[in-house]
Amino acid sequence: MSPRILAAGGLGGVALASGVALTATSGWLVVRAAERPVILTLLTAIVAVRTFGMARPVFRYWERLRSHDAALDDLATARTRLYAALLPLTPARLPRRGRAAVLAGVVDDLSERVEAQVRVSVPLLTSALAGLATVGLCTWVEPAAGAVVAALLLVAAFTTLLAGRLEARSMDDLGTARGELARVTELVASQALELQAVGAGAAARGWVADAQRQVAHAGRRQSRGRAIATGMLPLSTAIATVACAVVAGRSGHGGPVSALLVLAPYALAEVFGALPEAARAHARAAAAGRRLDALLDERPAVSDPLHEPLLAKETERRTGCNLSVSQQRLLAKVAAGGGRRVPHLRLRGIGASWDGRRAALAGADLEVAPGQVVAVTGPSGSGKSTLLAVVARQLDPTAGRYLVDGRDALRLSLAEVRQLFAIVDDDPHVFATTLRANLHLARPAADDPDLTGALAAAGLGDWFASLPDGLDTRLGAGSRGLSGGERARLSIARALLSGRPVLLLDEPVAHLDHPTAVAVMRDLLAARADRSVVVVSHRPEGLADAHGIIDLAAAAPSPANGPSAPATPGAVATPGAAATPGGAIATTSTSTTPTTTPTTTTTTNPARR
Repeated sequence: MSPRILAAGGLGGVALASGVALTATSGWLVVRAAERPVILTLLTAIVAVRTFGMARPVFRYWERLRSHDAALDDLATARTRLYAALLPLTPARLPRRGRAAVLAGVVDDLSERVEAQVRVSVPLLTSALAGLATVGLCTWVEPAAGAVVAALLLVAAFTTLLAGRLEARSMDDLGTARGELARVTELVASQALELQAVGAGAAARGWVADAQRQVAHAGRRQSRGRAIATGMLPLSTAIATVACAVVAGRSGHGGPVSALLVLAPYALAEVFGALPEAARAHARAAAAGRRLDALLDERPAVSDPLHEPLLAKETERRTGCNLSVSQQRLLAKVAAGGGRRVPHLRLRGIGASWDGRRAALAGADLEVAPGQVVAVTGPSGSGKSTLLAVVARQLDPTAGRYLVDGRDALRLSLAEVRQLFAIVDDDPHVFATTLRANLHLARPAADDPDLTGALAAAGLGDWFASLPDGLDTRLGAGSRGLSGGERARLSIARALLSGRPVLLLDEPVAHLDHPTAVAVMRDLLAARADRSVVVVSHRPEGLADAHGIIDLAAAAPSPANGPSAPATPGAVATPGAAATPGGAIATTSTSTTPTTTPTTTTTTNPARR
């Protein structure tokens, strides 16, 4: 528990104790004033009432400021650390859980876990301090009344534990039901047009309704447990108040003291009112912590020497604020884009697997000299996207070597290698915000001329001129829609704006018609300047301008061959390969038994050497 949380708990304890003292002192003052004593004998009580009345809101406000300031600072730090821990898991591991589950973990679960300090620790501290102060006051006045209030504290502690136990039992069922509702809702929302097209709209609504019913059922079970725990505290407080009244009546104390003894346990109702919610918050935080641990305990798809290892239980002390000075300088250099000269990439005998069991690629070779355009082709399942993921350091190879300017890429930091690449895939995401914000994702420091220049280079100049609000035009859901070609060009504009020296294109025109695909690839290759380009495609658009073509002619190993069976080998696109007389394309083929090593072809375009 941080010192700031302890300080906030102390301030809250003073606030609650002031509230109890205010109620008890007011009762004493009212009864004593009814006896019509000399007014000077009431001055001390009057001053005490005013003091407690002012202290209660002042210390409460001070406690809220300190506790929420600590929670928000901790949340910002925890989010930074969590994102750092998730980097090695993207994109190979996170898709297994679905977008909804990952977002819920990053946003909701992390908030529950961090805010537990305010929702759990502070109420427990404040209630304990105020309760003990009340026990001390009542014991000083009448020991029997102090014993009654002490018993009330024990009942409150038992009720808090019971509330936590009941909440924990219901949280797992409710969390599972909410996760299923989020999964079904995300699926139906993302595939709404397809479901309507096949006449499955009613069935989809039924899926959502069934998931919602499960959430409601789990919620009712949770509410019953909460009602039991919440009802016990007012009942026990009422019993303690009656008991103190009996004790005061038998003790022979006068009316003012009796009023103080009766009202003191009654005032504790406010003190104990926050305890059931604190117990529930603890149960929610524990469940959220288990889900976060399960997310972060995934085996990373890539190793990062800068953060090695990044496991869930080490995340807090091995990420974020604990970077060394040299590591901070490296990340600052990466963020500034320094040192981004076009690298020489060389991959030899690369094998890779997405799940760690079945090979998706084996024996692939790739070489990209600075400024070259290299195309990778092959049928579906042949490992094209897997090879591109290895190049982008989104997936560690299981075999072979990957060199960047002669250095082992796996020994370089993940940030240092990834900052070399800008990726354009077949389904670029457009965020529901302004055009300017969508472009600033690539380079936050870019000014408006840089943004408009990137749009023009991507072939969006005329489209941009037609926008009513220019760079402030809102895009995405509920705003201006984009065609497939416009989305592809916007993704290209982001890639060009980033200034990354290598462009990785994964089926960038897969869903576009032929004229649009030709125009998009033409504009992209024309605007690439001296950047290197690796393009993965089933289609011929843009391949005529490639310096070399790698054909992964067969798919990765089938289950019949076993997970360790060799997969499609790649081939090196060599700029200096010999051409046949007359400028024809030189083709070299190597074939072996079909069940072991499939055919691969390297094609070198002599016009692009």
